[in-house]
Amino acid sequence: MELGIKIKELRLKKGLTQEELASRCELTKGYISQLENDLTSPSIATLNDILTSLGTSLTEFFSDESDEQVVFSEQDHFEKEDDYGKIVWLVPTAQKNRMEPIRLELSPGCETEHDIPHEGEEFGYVIEGAIKLYIGKKVFAVKKGESFYFRADRTHYLKNTSKSKAVVIWLSCPPNF
Repeated sequence: MELGIKIKELRLKKGLTQEELASRCELTKGYISQLENDLTSPSIATLNDILTSLGTSLTEFFSDESDEQVVFSEQDHFEKEDDYGKIVWLVPTAQKNRMEPIRLELSPGCETEHDIPHEGEEFGYVIEGAIKLYIGKKVFAVKKGESFYFRADRTHYLKNTSKSKAVVIWLSCPPNF
């Protein structure tokens, strides 16, 4: 069992930052980070405190759930709002899967962070508005009803150049958001 990944999934599902979880458990943010990256192992007492803060118990945490969740509702989604808009993780445990789907809402005139080249591929579908897709030195206009697909081996990002919100379903394979 990858203890750290499971703790991180629970933390994200509860909408907590590492710092917030650390504060609730009287631990440091650095310790939570090390724990989530499987660089340290907690004592049973510390693990129990963390799980209690995350609304679960040792029994539930270690139970072998044979039924894999297939359908995800809005209650399962995890949202993060920034100056540029909102990211909604549609599958909360996707970082352990081969792809990670998000719904990206870009405010007018805003752009995503510039993603450095990495292994994998990315796909997007514009469901509202229009965006510009920047891949290396190339720029592509993508409007509602159109999709994009590319290898992520060059710097890339999206920009909403319109006067209204743009909404994009975006998949990264392997997970990268």
